[in-house]
Amino acid sequence: MQRREFLALSGMGLAGLVLPHGRLIAAEQLLEPGDLGRNKALAEAALDAAKRAGATYCDVRIGRYLNQAVITRERTVQNVTNSESAGIGIRVIVNGAWGFAATHQRTPAAVLATVEQAAAIARANAGIQTRPVQLAPVTGVGEVSWKTPIRRNAMAVPIQDKVEMLLAINAAALDAGADFINSTLFLVNEQKYFASSDGSFIDQDVHRIWLPFTATAIDKATGKFRTRAGLSSPMGMGYEFLDGDASGKIALPGGITAYRDSYDPIEDAVAAARQAREKLKAPSVKPGKYDLVLDPSNLFLTIHENVGHPLELDRVLGYEANYAGTSFATLDKRDAGFRWGSDIVNFHADKTAPGSLGAVGYDDEGVKTRRWDLVKDGILVNYQATRDEVHLLGETASHGCSYADSWSSVQFQRMANVSLAPGKTPLSVADMIKDVENGIYIHGRGSYSIDQQRYNAQFGGQLYYQIRNGQITGMVEDAAYQIRTPEFWNACSAICDERDFRFGGSFFDGKGQPGQVSAVSHGSSTTRFNGVNIINTARSLG
Repeated sequence: MQRREFLALSGMGLAGLVLPHGRLIAAEQLLEPGDLGRNKALAEAALDAAKRAGATYCDVRIGRYLNQAVITRERTVQNVTNSESAGIGIRVIVNGAWGFAATHQRTPAAVLATVEQAAAIARANAGIQTRPVQLAPVTGVGEVSWKTPIRRNAMAVPIQDKVEMLLAINAAALDAGADFINSTLFLVNEQKYFASSDGSFIDQDVHRIWLPFTATAIDKATGKFRTRAGLSSPMGMGYEFLDGDASGKIALPGGITAYRDSYDPIEDAVAAARQAREKLKAPSVKPGKYDLVLDPSNLFLTIHENVGHPLELDRVLGYEANYAGTSFATLDKRDAGFRWGSDIVNFHADKTAPGSLGAVGYDDEGVKTRRWDLVKDGILVNYQATRDEVHLLGETASHGCSYADSWSSVQFQRMANVSLAPGKTPLSVADMIKDVENGIYIHGRGSYSIDQQRYNAQFGGQLYYQIRNGQITGMVEDAAYQIRTPEFWNACSAICDERDFRFGGSFFDGKGQPGQVSAVSHGSSTTRFNGVNIINTARSLG
């Protein structure tokens, strides 16, 4: 887990999960059903009021956002929180401009007042706006619903069972050689009702789960320490993700076990403790050029930072410049057929992928979600855009990637699940490694740094294995790879087939001002890159 994610997670656990107008509740209240009839009545009242206020468009989002966090360290429970935040966000177009307002009071009177406030904001915005909002058309879908296809609602599992599981994970790691371990179970349930003047009334029930841990081993003679974080991914699944089913595991070279759609956290914790202790004795890497074999547990973050983010259209247009930078992937590059990567590199965005963090039936503008290409046969072909942006690409339909992290936040363009397509030719990880003369095999996410245009970057990992003449010769430490985005993806020489395809993911992807977070997955199979620069992160310059 990276520092910013740890701070986000621990901070949310200690402060009601930082939800607007959030309140701490009993675990049993997490299972209380929503009132669909009440939501529709409030939405219809808002739509009628918006029409009377002169709005040419209105959408209403009535949300109930539920979170649970169970936080442990070694043999103690540090915190358990259950939190709820509920309210209504209303967005209108009046005189060609957007206006947005929200309320935590779910009453007819509060709805009418919020519509009036949103309309007033839109009128004020219209006075300084140079051109009217241009919305891509959407056909209303009437009354529909969508649910994350879970088999077991994690919110319904007793707290005691979750505590016992986390403490068992910790005990297994300590018994296997870890000196310290912290583990957390984090659950999210978004109950979202969307209605619009287009004629859509959409009820969605979205679930996500994450179990991160970090095991630490210490050389007590020298004070040196090494850590190994869990290798699982956060997922858009229920509690069944933690079943540890053998069908969800993949045995990899070097004795590593990877996880697809079923995670065995105790098995991973034992491996983490042993590998953290092994890292204490591993030699420091010799810097230089290597062929890299990147596991999906590492490559997902590179995809996230240097493919997903630079292909967000609002970032390309400069709308994110003040907070998170711009993008080197400007619109003229798409028009010129810019070569992003080698011929085998294909990236797609997909809001429908089962088990992914970003999977929903409809986005927060009521657009039915879908999959589309971003890079095809190595060539940049598209971006990620919402209803009021997509016309700038010469397209007439939104990509369906609008999201707000709360009823009180205005929805805007957020990254879809951006994934690297698996190789078309049968290729296992073992066979890929057989062809590498001098390389490094990397697992897990580590520290990283990206420039403001997502062009230059540096990424570390959790585990590094030296490859010599097609064989893994042992573990090394203190490595990070440096890239320039197009050079890196053009150095892609092989991708394992779909049997190895797995998701990694970010549970707290930050964007926007005021800041919002979203959860997004990135899939890939193990991938090889030739001649990439490796630095030694332990070296001192003076």
